[in-house]
Amino acid sequence: MGHLLDSNHTLVPLIDRLNKYPIGVVDSEKLRELLSLLFSEEEAFVASKFPLTETTLKELSTATKMAEEDLLPVLESMADKGIIMDLPYNGKVFYLLMPGTIGFFEFTFMKNRTDLPLEKVAKLMDEYFTDREKGHAQEFFGSKTPLTRSLPYQEHIPVTSVITDYESARNIIKNAKFGAVSMCYCRHQKEHAGGTCKKGAPVEGICISLGTGATFLARRGFAEEKSKDELLKIIDTAHQLNLTHITDNVRNKPTFICNCCGCCCHIMEGIQAGYINGVGKTNYLATIDPELCDYCGECFTACNPHAIGLDKSGDYKNRADRKSKVDTEICLGCGACISSCKHGAISLIPRETPPKLIERKRDLFKTILREKGRLSPFIIEGIKKKVMGLFLRH
Repeated sequence: MGHLLDSNHTLVPLIDRLNKYPIGVVDSEKLRELLSLLFSEEEAFVASKFPLTETTLKELSTATKMAEEDLLPVLESMADKGIIMDLPYNGKVFYLLMPGTIGFFEFTFMKNRTDLPLEKVAKLMDEYFTDREKGHAQEFFGSKTPLTRSLPYQEHIPVTSVITDYESARNIIKNAKFGAVSMCYCRHQKEHAGGTCKKGAPVEGICISLGTGATFLARRGFAEEKSKDELLKIIDTAHQLNLTHITDNVRNKPTFICNCCGCCCHIMEGIQAGYINGVGKTNYLATIDPELCDYCGECFTACNPHAIGLDKSGDYKNRADRKSKVDTEICLGCGACISSCKHGAISLIPRETPPKLIERKRDLFKTILREKGRLSPFIIEGIKKKVMGLFLRH
């Protein structure tokens, strides 16, 4: 598919279409090579013709000028790859083009597959995501309003605080109508790029999808349906491994809970690279009691965004006097670090100013698009109608 790299007939329209989403793509040679591996030329053409809203086979046939019998197997292939979602609803099937992130980039490594050169794709993704000039980080983290947020460990919430449903990973799971579990895309991709998780976190059965999107993932083999009790046990596993919960940055009906480590997760790598406000923070902050801290360093590796380090305000030249300190600008307030301290020196405290949280996902998308200057009349109309409506329903 290398000929696609210089083809304006397929990839450029596809890139233009993907950039109508709140999180678009950054055009570069690496991106085009990556897209040429994920999409066939025909699939790239079909994807470029997708509207912003869900669409039907008949509507896509009109847009692409392809006969329905020719178009249907292309859509089947795209759904199997995770490039699009097919969503049965009221006796009809609706199709929705996935964004790159969170979307087909992640889905690529959410199941074992033989249809792609996974090692090559994994290395290209690493290069594309980490390129400071033409990479994906600025696009993902570049808006004032983050796409994702962290969730606190419920058992570490101060007794003086009342945890709400939207703050609780357990309650989010309990309130969802459907749940499934999948591979960790980040760890799977990292394995194919030659790395391993330093925390020993699993690749299989660790990341949670919820709602209508989860039904698609389960139906197409990207995830496996699980009971609520089984999903709650995954939260327990995540806590034992000091992983950070990441979900949609909305109050109402989050659609996933990823359990992230600091060595493999691209979101955590972004924070470590300096995008310290790229993920929504919880209502809490970690704090360290210097009287109890013996500077053992366990919390350094337990903290996934790398918000804990040496307190340089004291006598840090003398090893016996060194203490750990939380960088409050970086700290997500997840509480993943707390159980790593054998002396009980770390705890969560309420933030002075809790972060504001948008109610619904469509309002989150609209806010990010406005902040990026992409909120065109066409997109506003799509949002008013039903943009990603089926995908967002639980």
